[in-house]
Amino acid sequence: MSDSLIRIAMWSGPRNISTAMLRAWENRPDTVVVDEPLYGPYLATTGKRHAAYETIMQVQGTDWRPIVKALTEAKPADADAGTQIFYQKHMSHHLTDDIELDFVGQLRHGFLLRHPNEVLASYLRKHPRATPADLGYPQQVRLYQWLREHTDQHPPVMLAKDILQDPKNMLSKLCAALGVPFDEAMLSWPKGYRESDGVWAEHWYNRVIESTGFAPYRPKENTLSHEEQAIADACLPYYEQLAEWAMR
Repeated sequence: MSDSLIRIAMWSGPRNISTAMLRAWENRPDTVVVDEPLYGPYLATTGKRHAAYETIMQVQGTDWRPIVKALTEAKPADADAGTQIFYQKHMSHHLTDDIELDFVGQLRHGFLLRHPNEVLASYLRKHPRATPADLGYPQQVRLYQWLREHTDQHPPVMLAKDILQDPKNMLSKLCAALGVPFDEAMLSWPKGYRESDGVWAEHWYNRVIESTGFAPYRPKENTLSHEEQAIADACLPYYEQLAEWAMR
């Protein structure tokens, strides 16, 4: 079965709707998921001290190589005879410079974007400092360009606000671009934690565990200080570069 699995990697920065997307895909009867599998190696390489960092590295490991091998070759532990899709929720900033990108050619890819102003305002509520690299924008552009140069893929790029404004339409387009059928089960899910949630869920998922579907999009008031706005502005060229490819 593992040879026939469709392996989908969705690349996002933090404080996006990536966990809601994880819920949507996991609610499909033909799909198993994994939550940020490269988090442990990222923490080990960067020395970041995020919430539960010791536990994350203990559970996931600190070497990216066996993780990548599992993502591209292994049968997921919770897969059964009906499993056709292996959906991987990735944070683009977890792609540290030491990780060789050749493995990504074995996956189908999508990119999820949120405006830097909104991402940074949310991120700073959890972390007092941030750089463009912490928010994943340069890494998303690097990966997208690598895929365009080294594979025949033209990965779909989705704006988070577009998905929230019209979930059924945009998810239908995403599925078509990824070569899988759309399933209405993606539009709603039960409340609560999942066994598939990362061990950091209690620190980050306080809102998504109460969700039963995609929340309506509401524009956020810009509350960034002058210094914070400078960080968001540094991310903007990367965001705009990828947004040019976004499906509408």
